[in-house]
Amino acid sequence: MGITDREPSAIHQAHAQAIPSPGPHVRTVHLPGVTVVELHGEIDLASAPEVQQHLDAATVRVGAQVIVDLRSTDFLDCTALALLCRAHRQARRRQGQLHVVCIRPWHLKILDIAGLRTRLHPLTSLEEATSTLE
Repeated sequence: MGITDREPSAIHQAHAQAIPSPGPHVRTVHLPGVTVVELHGEIDLASAPEVQQHLDAATVRVGAQVIVDLRSTDFLDCTALALLCRAHRQARRRQGQLHVVCIRPWHLKILDIAGLRTRLHPLTSLEEATSTLE
């Protein structure tokens, strides 16, 4: 269990277009020009492997445009922040973009305290996020 920072494997990259199966904490949806990773419930060490699989699949493609939707997330810990940073780094490394949709004040406070608000640039809606990717 836990977060690994190594590159997704060649097998994983070959299946980059495949959407991982939805789970209790995460679901990935492909929309025209963008991949949305919706997080649900508690995102912590226990849910990290499931979330990481979805984020890896979303960010593996060169030029990937990814939105991580935190609106249905009840709890975030440092593991969740590490996953978001890792996915952001992977998307940028491959000339892609990753944006976060986040409306809960305490999510924003956590991002502020961690110094990640300026890095992740949280937005308030999927519409706003998709417009910044165009």
